[in-house]
Amino acid sequence: MQARGAVLDYARYRVYFGSVPHDPQLLKGVLSMLLLRLLAERESYGYELVGRLRDLGLDGIAEGTVYPALSRLEREGRVAARLIASRSGPARKYYRPTPAGYTALAEGVGAWRDLAGAVQTALADPVPAQPAPPSEEA
Repeated sequence: MQARGAVLDYARYRVYFGSVPHDPQLLKGVLSMLLLRLLAERESYGYELVGRLRDLGLDGIAEGTVYPALSRLEREGRVAARLIASRSGPARKYYRPTPAGYTALAEGVGAWRDLAGAVQTALADPVPAQPAPPSEEA
């Protein structure tokens, strides 16, 4: 758990968005990176990934969001999939990152850290009650 928090700085994210409903557009921007990170820890099938994302605090994540993202990652060559027989139903499609997926994850983590730092700086001060008047330029 510590490694995941260090890589995605998720603990700070939860401080800001903890129990507030998640903005789908914010999630859309980081979902592929989150999926690649979880798959780098261990191969998983779609529904299991939904549960793992919910365990991270993304309670409102829907299967209908995760499966298209996995398909896109597979089309892009960032994940590979294989079918594994299941004792409780049909075979499950397990996903794992490809070398291109690990590269995309590393690049995504770097971009996330840069963006999160800039956003943190912008949001660090209390929100003023009203905007300051325009400055007079000479």
